[in-house]
Order: sequence, then structure tokens, then C-alpha cells
Amino acid sequence: MFAAETKAVDDPVLSAPKKETLAGWRHIAEPVQPFLDAVGARLAKQVREFDPAVVPYVEYALTGQGKQLRPALVALSATATGELEDAHVTVAVIIEMVHLATLVHDDVMDEAEIRRGRLTLGANWGNEIAVLCGDCLFAQALKLAASFPTPEICRAVAMATNTVCAGEILQTRQRRDFQISQAEYFRVLEMKTAELFALSCHLGACLSGAPASQQAALREFGLMLGTAYQIFDDCLDLFGSEAAAGKSLGTDLAKGKLTLPVLQFWQRAGAAEKARLEEMVQNWEPRFLAPAQELLAKHDTLSESAKVIRAYLERARHTLKRLPEPAKRAGLTGLTEYLAAQTNGLGGCG
Repeated sequence: MFAAETKAVDDPVLSAPKKETLAGWRHIAEPVQPFLDAVGARLAKQVREFDPAVVPYVEYALTGQGKQLRPALVALSATATGELEDAHVTVAVIIEMVHLATLVHDDVMDEAEIRRGRLTLGANWGNEIAVLCGDCLFAQALKLAASFPTPEICRAVAMATNTVCAGEILQTRQRRDFQISQAEYFRVLEMKTAELFALSCHLGACLSGAPASQQAALREFGLMLGTAYQIFDDCLDLFGSEAAAGKSLGTDLAKGKLTLPVLQFWQRAGAAEKARLEEMVQNWEPRFLAPAQELLAKHDTLSESAKVIRAYLERARHTLKRLPEPAKRAGLTGLTEYLAAQTNGLGGCG
């Protein structure tokens, strides 16, 4: 059904391109690769829906996809509960457009110049163009969602988009606030990152005609997986390599984003060490990265963060037990194992 639209799409890995992690992702994606190719091809066709004057910007944004995690979740959730249909391709395109729009806006807020090894849209054409291009992507995604015969899909996409943006607002308000709790941190992650994972799983099952109980289980799975993924990404920014992250390290600290390793440090460190780290964050310079890493490593914050990631992944796997056929959920289970393996390889915290 999807062969007519297939074409090659880039498949970069989340961390360093080790042979075993690349093979792990390909093993997960292979059963749904025709679907992912169809999503990539249809996403490229969305460029035609925009005014010719803005096509260069939109095309640049839409070709910045990574490994299509969210479309993969749509497909794997659909096949875990039923059959893949053309409607799943449309939903995956919608969610990917929302995701890409958030990345465009994130790069503006973070003053980022590089994402996935190339200049950001803002670095190429300026932040004003980037913000408006992101707005266009949001609007087109909602227009596409409104094309479904019932309003449920459009409502779900709009609510999720609202949640993502609200999460970004909360995170922005919390910058350089060392008094935030881990509960507040996890809430922001669930809103700004995990929500689109949950939407992908939910709508994948919904369009397959899965009962409400299975839709709820898969939504919960997406929330747990998405939260674990964001914690991993936060750790990668502090303890990874630039080749692995695809960008400069320490960008979260540079913008005053206090991620889980920092919050754990705050619980364990003495007053003098806290004052030292806070001074660096408040007056950040790139040269502060190495001493900040030393402080965080001294209190074993990477290992402790890895334990939290594994706990979320275990909760995600547990929710899958509510699905009736274990063999059909193998791809979803594989995603948790894949992220666990990458976590184990991060800074040698296995």
C-alpha cells in the first residue's frame, strides 16, 4: 500500500553511530520501513501546500527530520493493535510537522546555530523568518488534521500542540531557578517532549480501531518512553560527545536549563559546590563546561540519572502487558531496549 510513495530518507542515530546501535534501530524500523518511507515522501509533498515565496524555508525545515521516532511509534502502535492504513501515514505526517515546528522555535529560543549537523533555519535566514515558518508548519499540521471526517483527530492534535507549547513556557520560566523540584522537571518533560510520543501511540491505536483500554495503555507507554528519551537527551548534552549530540555540548547549561543531573547534584552537593555551579550557570561561558562536568561527575549524577531512565523504560514495558498479543508489541519493546542500550553506553554508565 505504501510502496508507491517510498523514497530514501536519512536515518541518523540518536548517539554515536556505533554499529550495534545502528543495527538495533534498523532491526526495529525494518518491519515498518515502507510506512516510514511513505511518511517521508508525503511530508516532502507538503511543501506544495505553501505559498511559493515561503517554499525555500518550509522545504529546509521539512528536510530536517531525524530518524522518524514519532512516525515509527504511530506504525508500531497500529500494528500492535490492528493493521496499518493510509490514515496512519497522514497522522504521522501531522505529528512530524508539529514536531519540526517545535524544533524551529526551540532553535530560535536557544539561539542555536547548528542542529543535526547543519545550520538552523534561524541561522540561515534570521529568527523572524524562522518563527513565522514554524507558525506556518503548525497551521498546516492543523489544516491537515481537519481533513479527517471526524473532529477527534484535529482535537487531539490541537490539545497536544497546546500542551507542548505550555511545557516550553514552563521550562522557560524555570531557567536558572535552582529551587525547582524534580517533580516539576518531570512534569515539563512530559508536556514538552513526551506528549507527542503519547499522541503518536494513541492515534496509531485509535485509527486501528483498538478498544479504549488499549489506546490508554499505549498513550501511557508513549509518556513513559518520551520522558525517558528526554532525560537521555539531557544527559547527552552534559556527558556525551559533540559527534553523538550533533551539536555543541553544554547548551542546556548555557541557557540556564536545569536538567536531572544538575537537580541531583543540587541534592547531594555542599554549599560551596552549589555556589560554584550556580555562579557558572548564571554567568555561563563555554570554558565552564569542563569544571561543571567534573562537579556533576563527582556526585555520580550520570549513573543516578541512568537509573531513572531505566525505571521509566521498565514502566513503559509494563504498560505493554495490557495489550493482548505479545508478538505484535515486539517493536515497541525493542524501542525501550534500544534506548536502554544507548543509555548504558553514555559515558560508560552501564
